[in-house]
Amino acid sequence: MDNVKLSALEELGQRAQLAETELAQLGTAVRNDGLLKMADALVSHQAAILEANQADLATADGLKASFVDRLTLDADRIAAMAEGMRQVAQLDDPLGQVDRMWQNAAGLTIAQERVPLGVIGIIFEARPNVTADAAALCFKSGNAVLLRGGKEAILTNIAISDALRSALFEMGLDENAIQLVQDTSHETAAEMMGLTEYLDVLIPRGGRGLIQRVVREASVPVIETGAGNCHIYVDQAADLKMATDITVNAKVQRPSVCNSAEKLVIHSAVAQTYLPVIAAALRENHVELRGDERARAIVPDMVVATAEDWDEEYNDLIMAVKVVDSEDAAIAHINAHNTKHSEAIITDSYEAGRKFQRRIDAACVYINASTRFTDGFEFGFGAEIGISTQKLHARGPMGLHELTSTKYLLSGDGQIRH
Repeated sequence: MDNVKLSALEELGQRAQLAETELAQLGTAVRNDGLLKMADALVSHQAAILEANQADLATADGLKASFVDRLTLDADRIAAMAEGMRQVAQLDDPLGQVDRMWQNAAGLTIAQERVPLGVIGIIFEARPNVTADAAALCFKSGNAVLLRGGKEAILTNIAISDALRSALFEMGLDENAIQLVQDTSHETAAEMMGLTEYLDVLIPRGGRGLIQRVVREASVPVIETGAGNCHIYVDQAADLKMATDITVNAKVQRPSVCNSAEKLVIHSAVAQTYLPVIAAALRENHVELRGDERARAIVPDMVVATAEDWDEEYNDLIMAVKVVDSEDAAIAHINAHNTKHSEAIITDSYEAGRKFQRRIDAACVYINASTRFTDGFEFGFGAEIGISTQKLHARGPMGLHELTSTKYLLSGDGQIRH
């Protein structure tokens, strides 16, 4: 095996494994100091990062506005990335935490303790903030990370990763705990999906097409994240102003992200009164509305919603509208078409709210609040590695705890099994 020439990606994986072995042994104080120094490095390298970002944007002609928005950095977004790192440094360290401890019948003391996952691979699209967020969370939780972004943001990602690695190098730590795969070809992505000897888990972040490809093709274990076909259901017991404010916020505040609302479902008992008001507020914010037959009977100039609209994640100022006759019908429609990300009910009825939360199949289910709160920063995680829409191991915004596994530590005084 020593004579077998490794591919460039395998060499990155090998270096990541060596770095992870060192990183997992570092104390909390050292890892926190590393995060603070990486945050400072982002700010001090701001000019180089923004210059690289402008070069990436110069080649972004023809891309959707929502895609360009995710790609674009400015001083405020870099400052937010740095602040996210500082917040992660303030969070409790999951490593070494004992989830439970007991003694068995033989007198063995058994402890279940938190440990890193190992080497984490992340494949993502034009979201340069992922480079910093993922690096921060992986570093704090003792994991090395291989980052493979899209070609549209390659120069920005290189500049960010160079800044982060320089901070680790200056501390005398192994900068290979954070590595960027600079080959953005499909062939390298495919190789990464099969890098089972070096990667412990693979996390895709991006649109539905990317996520489904990774889930379908990877032999490395995958945590599925991201795609957000999120709904706002306006119940018959909803307050009109609250329903309007939340719907507009969930759709308009940042339409390009996965926790923005894509669909409005409204109870027929209030639709005649409420829908014109909510529709007018959305249109004031340049939202294109696509309605079913009953919605268009109330607001006639909506675009006709097609069958495909109910499953579409627009990531744009577009919203489809459906009128239903009951909460049960709303729940059935949402569960049939959602991506198990984030769903919200607007209601003054405690019973209706609790029923919605119990029966909706999604990672995050809200009563009287915007879906835009599904975010690691908002949850107090400092940042997030992604929003898991699956059910095994992790669900919802993934912070430090979700980037660890456990092992059992057993202590005895000479026991043998009979």
